[in-house]
Amino acid sequence: MTDLQCAARVFVARHGEADYESELLSDAGGWLTPLGRDQARVLADSLEGERIARVWTSDMARAVQTGEIVAGRLGVDVLVRTGLREFGVGHAAGTTGDPDPFAETFRAWLDGDLAARIPGAESGTEVVERYEAVLDEIADGHRGESVLVISHGGVMCMALSALARNLTLSHSRDLPMPHCGVVAVEADADGWVARSWAGSPLEAR
Repeated sequence: MTDLQCAARVFVARHGEADYESELLSDAGGWLTPLGRDQARVLADSLEGERIARVWTSDMARAVQTGEIVAGRLGVDVLVRTGLREFGVGHAAGTTGDPDPFAETFRAWLDGDLAARIPGAESGTEVVERYEAVLDEIADGHRGESVLVISHGGVMCMALSALARNLTLSHSRDLPMPHCGVVAVEADADGWVARSWAGSPLEAR
């Protein structure tokens, strides 16, 4: 991130409720349910006063669909970045996900061990680095503006907790992110700071 004269304000939201072709784990995108579409419209309405300049989304279908609904209501365009997608399922692809194959790795990440890796997929460090690269691109391109990012619950909770200087990696441990829940962050010359988490204000440091 280059030196920022005016802070970029970024609203990072989880996608709306989605259905999937199979109950087996995969990296496929899924699609929004009718409720998920309603959630996206409510999200758009909640941001009407924020003067959103653009919507950025993960390349997974459930995020793109959410972003398109919001962008259509706000009258802005959409850009897609793979770096915003959910962490990959790795060797767990094709399994039922019972028991949770990611629990141990995710717990290690929240405990501060970003070297831990989902078998066959990314380490925590790799997840944060590719997420940060997109957020920095957004901040550099939207100085003094507000932007909406549509992403995914797991990756946004972990990566934003790692990047915001006023949060700890364990911040999201007991704070599940609801569909279309929002984390508001700002980028300034000192990096990222979280202003609110799923509607609850946060203290800056």
